[in-house]
Amino acid sequence: MPAESAKSRPNIYETITAKIIAAIEGNPGEPVLPWQRGGLTPVLPTNAATGNAYRGVNILSLWVTALEHGYESGLFATYKQWSALGAQVRKGESAAPIVFYRELEKAKDGADPADPDATETIRMARGYWVFAAEQVDGYVLPGALPPDPIDRIAAADAYVAATRARVVIGGARACYRPSTDTIRMPDEARFFGTDGRSRLEAFYGTLAHELVHWTAPETRCARELGARFGDDRYCAEEVIAETGAAFLCARLGIAAEPHPDHARYIGHWLTVMKADSRAVFTAAAKAQEAVTYLDGLQQHARQLAA
Repeated sequence: MPAESAKSRPNIYETITAKIIAAIEGNPGEPVLPWQRGGLTPVLPTNAATGNAYRGVNILSLWVTALEHGYESGLFATYKQWSALGAQVRKGESAAPIVFYRELEKAKDGADPADPDATETIRMARGYWVFAAEQVDGYVLPGALPPDPIDRIAAADAYVAATRARVVIGGARACYRPSTDTIRMPDEARFFGTDGRSRLEAFYGTLAHELVHWTAPETRCARELGARFGDDRYCAEEVIAETGAAFLCARLGIAAEPHPDHARYIGHWLTVMKADSRAVFTAAAKAQEAVTYLDGLQQHARQLAA
């Protein structure tokens, strides 16, 4: 499938949303975000040609594809990009959908063409199709040693410290309190490890979720928090926090920890996604914005230390 444009294909929003819905509903038992099953540590998807990490909803689309087919490299590229690398996509392989945006200048409705402010910038989505490194011949996967578990935890601890978020240890429940702008976390001893996730990974995976909530205030990323469990804004914020935490954990090489209320609000979110094919794009974009904000604090901390 050499063609890269999605012009002749179904709406790219519907295509990617349907793929994510199918992956959530395909889990036996309670609904769960597919990249958080069984203590998995998904690799952050990266373009094999440019070396750039994918962002936002593209991460989710490629994670779903990788989990569905067992791809472990995290490397993807378009048909043309693989060809430029000297590789050949094998005949019969299916591509994964991603989306990119371009900004266009458009005349405002009813505006005077002579008015210098008569145009506005709009974002246009365009779908592309990419293949994993496991689907091509003629490409040698780069060898890489897995990071040491102790180094991963140290990196996670340093990442949180660089944000200067106030984290209070104690109690039985993890939460972010907007009234005091604090994150409350149970002691590490209250967390349990599994075959795929250590006790400390469970702690930092949960802390990553609360750290994304911490970015919500007006002075940071300006997201509206829901007033009560079950309302649309609450569920949307929880999905943003879970998604942002998954992005963070993938970056740090630790397994994400599903929130205790995960199944209940994911069930609600499924209904939202089925009614609005752009909802998951918005949530993923806000999750990416939160992670980008937190990443910016890392750079600021390094500058202060220099």
